[in-house]
Amino acid sequence: MQQKLFNDTAQLILPEALLQYTPGFINRAEGDQLLELLLQTVPWQQHTVIMYDKEVVTPRLSAWYGDKRQRDEGKREALPWLPELYDLKKRIEHFTGITFQGVLLNYYRDGNDSVAWHADKDTAPGIKTDIASVSLGQERSFDFRSKNDHKQQYAIKLEYGSLLLMKGALQKGWEHRIAKSTVPMKARINLTFRKVIV
Repeated sequence: MQQKLFNDTAQLILPEALLQYTPGFINRAEGDQLLELLLQTVPWQQHTVIMYDKEVVTPRLSAWYGDKRQRDEGKREALPWLPELYDLKKRIEHFTGITFQGVLLNYYRDGNDSVAWHADKDTAPGIKTDIASVSLGQERSFDFRSKNDHKQQYAIKLEYGSLLLMKGALQKGWEHRIAKSTVPMKARINLTFRKVIV
């Protein structure tokens, strides 16, 4: 049974050691400009991944930007930072006190685009690091479930311009997803700023 991630007094049910949610990190006017820029200029690609020993096409588009010679989980070499993405990275670093070397962009074109249950991979073997996630465009439900007890589930609506900081400990004990929607959905871009340890 899925539960809301906030209680009646708007407090997070999961502790801050796992995540921190900040609505309105980017205002609507700035978000609209950035969303339009990314939709028009990013070289979006659809990739294949291995899931349950099968090669599948990801039901979303993505791109990876970052510092020189950085690679993402799929070993793609990073595109050079767009000034707007680099400026946003610096703002998030100032706000969180955490440094990031790259950003993975995911473009959900409509309600058919999704990401299945998963925990983000180790940055280096045995090391889980913090991920700062910014949402632009369509509000979508972001679901969490315990790895040890799939009945223990929570959901949060990721609002336009919100910042969700997922701590490394969250990746160790929890999985997350964006499910497909039967309700019509508009475009959404998710920017996940990540540490890359080489």
